[in-house]
Amino acid sequence: MRILLTGGAGFLGSHLSEKLLALGYSVICMDNLITGNVDNIRHLKNNTDFEFVEHDVCEKIDVEAKIDYVLHFASLASPVDYLKYPIKTLKVGSLGTHNALGVAKKHKAKFLLASTSEVYGDPLVNPQPETYWGNVNPVGPRGCYDESKRFAEAITLEYHRSHGIDAKIVRIFNTYGERMRQRDGRVVPNFIDQALKNEPLTVYGDGSQTRSFCYVSDLVEGILKLMMSDINEPVNIGNPEEMSILGFAEKIKGLMGCKSDIVFKELPENDPKVRRPDISKAKEMLGWEPKIGLDEGLKRTIAWFKKLKG
Repeated sequence: MRILLTGGAGFLGSHLSEKLLALGYSVICMDNLITGNVDNIRHLKNNTDFEFVEHDVCEKIDVEAKIDYVLHFASLASPVDYLKYPIKTLKVGSLGTHNALGVAKKHKAKFLLASTSEVYGDPLVNPQPETYWGNVNPVGPRGCYDESKRFAEAITLEYHRSHGIDAKIVRIFNTYGERMRQRDGRVVPNFIDQALKNEPLTVYGDGSQTRSFCYVSDLVEGILKLMMSDINEPVNIGNPEEMSILGFAEKIKGLMGCKSDIVFKELPENDPKVRRPDISKAKEMLGWEPKIGLDEGLKRTIAWFKKLKG
């Protein structure tokens, strides 16, 4: 079974590539390397079932080999990236998704879209079930990312309805683990990087806003279960254990034994106050829930960042 994986050299894409190869799949990894990194997949390049193609999915995708599955994970998912490349972000969600769906249609392949908890915006419902339509500011600074994913979901389900494509949508909540970039802009690498440098940990707002953190191997397992299912509607995959950002900063300090101060800066516009997945559907329909506890996952991630540093 051959899989086209867009965004395959990114943090999450590289873990997916690794797992798919281990399960015996053939993987065509496509990435334009704006946020992806060949170092993430270097250990896979000698595998005869792995092929890397440097390509921008906003341009037409030509794949001659028969494709059985398209996993569309190309995205600028970090605020650092989508605030720097807002138009590119919108294009990846619209043109990129359209092109990836075109490949699936051509090859009569199954399709899985990597969507995000950001489709819920700054939610007025907590935890967030898949039935919640969200509270998104379409013209705010985060709108380029939020709306790109909301459009991607809409066109994916229209291809399912209109063209009969077996399409799935995973709504990914905060995920962490090895191969995150040091200056990714998200809270896990930010705090770990600052702690390693003995710099103050930067908390935005008063730190009362919440997030739920899922270790990458758990997320990959959930994605694979969805991929092999017959579900054609969005499914939340994430860890439902919620904690405040200030509490998370204290946890990082404790695990790393650092004495860094915590400094507070203004909360960015439209930054979500709460974020917690309702995973009832994943439990009932996929038999999935996370297994790796936060302390264990963070210890592994911290060890990787320490090794990266040197």
